[in-house]
Amino acid sequence: MSDARAGFLDAARGATALLADPAVAARWDQPSVLPAFSVAGLAGHLLRGMTAVERYMDGPEPEGSPLRAPQYFHVVGVSPDVDAPGNVAVRARGEETAAEGPGAVAARAAASLPRLSERLGRTDLGRRISVIGGVVISVGEYLRTRVVELAVHGDDLALSVGAPTPAFADDTLQIAVDVLVAVAGVRHGRLAVLRALARRERDTAEALRVL
Repeated sequence: MSDARAGFLDAARGATALLADPAVAARWDQPSVLPAFSVAGLAGHLLRGMTAVERYMDGPEPEGSPLRAPQYFHVVGVSPDVDAPGNVAVRARGEETAAEGPGAVAARAAASLPRLSERLGRTDLGRRISVIGGVVISVGEYLRTRVVELAVHGDDLALSVGAPTPAFADDTLQIAVDVLVAVAGVRHGRLAVLRALARRERDTAEALRVL
């Protein structure tokens, strides 16, 4: 799972650079490209995608069989309803994280990078952690979920403020794509994914839309 560590740190570096872009501060109080999400809230959510790793690793190792990254997204679930309680809570946490302003958010991201790099370098990626909702997952698999979050929301934030999308490495994007396609398979079955990839006219389930 060494690719998960490298992919996460690459995605975190891209997110950190974006959060420090003056365009983010200039549009801080404006709406983002995501419905009901402000630029500030989205920036806070992006920061949380990095710092949650440290927070969960600080907890005791739980019992139970760990989920894989695709199962995590399936279990946690994503509702298309922007007013669903889960989505409201995500936005609230993002706004709370962003409350100190763009400079503080950028500084927290920059400060977390060397800590994360050092700590992950000595962490067993097979160690179990308990994350949102009490879900048990290994550190390595959780890092793969964070690559998805940082890549997807890094693109969202960049488009929201007119900045370039972070130049994530191809291997980093491959992790995100692999996880998302696997989520589609878990939710809709592999035949539906096959049709979505090769026969769009038969893709009645919109199987590849998983977030």
